[in-house]
Amino acid sequence: MPAPGAVPLGPVREGAGLATFGMHPARSLGRRFNEPDAPTRSVFQRDRDRIIHSTAFRRLVYKTQVFLNHEGDLFRTRLTHSLEVAQLGRSIARTLGLNEDLVEAIALSHDLGHTPFGHAGQDALNASIRAAQPAKAGSDEDWGFEHNLQSLRVVDELEERYPAFDGLNLTFETREGILKHCSRANAERLMRTDATGVARRFVEGGSPTLEAQLCNLADEIAYNAHDIDDGVRSGLLTLDQMNDVPLFDRYRRQALAAHPVLGGRRLLFESIRLMLSDQVYDVIATTRRRVADAGVDSVEAVRAQKAPLVAFSDEMAAQSQQLKRFLFRNLYRHPQVMDTTERAARVVSELFVLYLERPHECPAIGVSSSISAPRAVADYIAGMTDRFAIREHQRLSGYTLFS
Repeated sequence: MPAPGAVPLGPVREGAGLATFGMHPARSLGRRFNEPDAPTRSVFQRDRDRIIHSTAFRRLVYKTQVFLNHEGDLFRTRLTHSLEVAQLGRSIARTLGLNEDLVEAIALSHDLGHTPFGHAGQDALNASIRAAQPAKAGSDEDWGFEHNLQSLRVVDELEERYPAFDGLNLTFETREGILKHCSRANAERLMRTDATGVARRFVEGGSPTLEAQLCNLADEIAYNAHDIDDGVRSGLLTLDQMNDVPLFDRYRRQALAAHPVLGGRRLLFESIRLMLSDQVYDVIATTRRRVADAGVDSVEAVRAQKAPLVAFSDEMAAQSQQLKRFLFRNLYRHPQVMDTTERAARVVSELFVLYLERPHECPAIGVSSSISAPRAVADYIAGMTDRFAIREHQRLSGYTLFS
């Protein structure tokens, strides 16, 4: 009787249902380090699995989306946000004939480099590393801090799971999707240090795969919808306020037309559900039209495009921007959120200084001779959950900024 490892596992079903412009696993540009193929999974399925099992992915459960973890059990975190992006992305990808596994891998990993406390932590860490010492051209301080670049750094270098290499050794296409934004200056630096060319499009132009483009838009759709939900749940927004937002009000009226006595959370949920569905259908219809108009029939033709092909219609894009401006004014800049944001920024900024003053307290300092102490501290803080950062700040500073 053959050993279990010798039992034929059968072929991996790759690319079933893919359109010609979808990313076929067999055409991947590969990994930074060569590895044998997995017998039962495509390369993008393998990426997804590595991401889910990573330490950075688990930490997302205690990282802020808008509201800190201790402010309520039902608010979104970076983890639940990433899952919602993946769900939306896969739904759209299936209809368009794109690679669902690649979409899922990108969606689940796009926020792995986010700091504790959301964008407040990112801004504080960027300011801290730039102020740590005069940056020399090409030095790691010169890079500042961008969470998309940090996400790539996490999967390329900071995860420690495999004996033969640092990072997760993901495919080029997943890494390309993770790096959805990058300043030109940082892209030029990355091109000098990364032979794969994952940042080339930010310097030379061109577009990533449609799967990467889709994740970028699914991210926007997800956070607009769930921030309405969390904002109303928190009491910082009201349904009456939301009536002033044309995009939301349209679907509130539809919900009431179908269910005249609907109110409270059921009305909120039904309005958001209708809005999400319509946005998904709008993206599908608009993307199909743009792909056809551009005559795109391959991934290479997608990469040659100067502008994204996955997009909202003009009307939906304008209304989505109105919603984003409303949320910025009324939720993200609400005095209660701003108070939390300011304290969170202080935690990150003061932790950065404390670790540089007491390097023995920061396990990351001295681990690698290739990076400076400020960059090592930035890596360490960026990997923290909200609650660990709060505890460390209290331990090292002797006082607390959060009760």
